[in-house]
Amino acid sequence: MALGWQCICIDAHDPRAQGAWWAELLGWRTTFADDDEVVLEPPAGSPQDGVSPDILFLRVPEDKQVKNRLHLDLRPDDRDAEVARAVALGATHVDVGQSGDVTWVVLADPEGNEFCILRPLTAEELAEDG
Repeated sequence: MALGWQCICIDAHDPRAQGAWWAELLGWRTTFADDDEVVLEPPAGSPQDGVSPDILFLRVPEDKQVKNRLHLDLRPDDRDAEVARAVALGATHVDVGQSGDVTWVVLADPEGNEFCILRPLTAEELAEDG
């Protein structure tokens, strides 16, 4: 028996608004949208297309209560520029107990879901991955 990863699901009061926000942040495309759910996929033909799991935003009535038990880590080319861009789009800085010497920044999307923007990979790390 084999399992494949299809999507990650994120609860939302407003799936359309959340989907639009994340699509703008990630540069992804909306492949399905109605009032109760929105699906995002990587750009067609990109290296992520067909590899990265979809993101599915699902309408729920309740508010987020506590720190996420699962969150997204995003790896940019320029952490500080992407943090600034995310904040300009409506993200907020979040303190989840991280120390001052960490290499990532914790943010929350407009509905309060935490995510991290990591430091860029070094040339050595890129060579190891390649």
